[in-house]
Amino acid sequence: MSAVYFDKLIEQVRPQRPRKVAVAGAEDIVVLKAVAEAYHMHIAEPILCGNEQEIKKLAREHQIDISDFSIFDASLEQAAKTAVSLIKEGKADMLMKGLLQTSDLLRAVLDRENGLHSDKTSVLSHVSVAYSPILQRMMLLTDGAMVTYPDLKTKAKMIENAVKAARGLGIEKPRVAVLAPVEVVNSEMPATVDAALLAVMNRRGQIRNCIVDGPLAMDVALSEEAVRHKGIVSEVAGRADILLMHNIDVGNSVIKSFVIGGSCLLGGVIMGADAPVVLTSRSDSDQSKLYSIACAASICGN
Repeated sequence: MSAVYFDKLIEQVRPQRPRKVAVAGAEDIVVLKAVAEAYHMHIAEPILCGNEQEIKKLAREHQIDISDFSIFDASLEQAAKTAVSLIKEGKADMLMKGLLQTSDLLRAVLDRENGLHSDKTSVLSHVSVAYSPILQRMMLLTDGAMVTYPDLKTKAKMIENAVKAARGLGIEKPRVAVLAPVEVVNSEMPATVDAALLAVMNRRGQIRNCIVDGPLAMDVALSEEAVRHKGIVSEVAGRADILLMHNIDVGNSVIKSFVIGGSCLLGGVIMGADAPVVLTSRSDSDQSKLYSIACAASICGN
């Protein structure tokens, strides 16, 4: 698998000030490897929140140098609150999920008094950043991890989040494909109706800084050959930067298919909070977590 896109992204991020990343539940060897590598690449300064003895034990056993890292001793239950408070106090730039459950992290993020969701009109959504060695290009996919069954209003907010991420990654005016099984509107297929409405909302200026089109099937969204074959006329078709999925069932399946069947490299960030949140699966590799840190650092810097 080629990591050319993420390698270039890391090189672009390195001249910036290293972003301070507060890790909630840092007593995880894969997380420690990822943040240590990010530190040595000068893209992040880790702040570790968790069981200090266990963190130091893991680092010692696996010969990971964490001597330059700040450590805040906290139980797994308190680690998320500690990490969130560091961001609220201006001592960290972004949040990262470690060993703890996603629900515990989000509970701290969404806490009404002490959380990171000051803009109550915003929606938190997960954006996957994928590099396809087959297509030799990067794309953003949303949402396969967080928002379950979004309505039209929520989908518009999800597009805004993904566009903000894309612009932070250097795509000034991203092309957004709203996915559906077919390219025509069918009242019995809600995905096609939502897609058409979102495209109109974009043309009317309700969704900005991007070009939205839909409904578009996956092949038409990504393959110019499919576009020519089907005779589709679109500014987005064949060149989509962002793929908006109808619901989490579709999104999760598509993303995992890209990774397993398409050998895609993946990073992931939650958008919509007061700071980017690095959220990957606990089973993800340290490489995937490193790429996610690089994505969040780029978004912070732009």
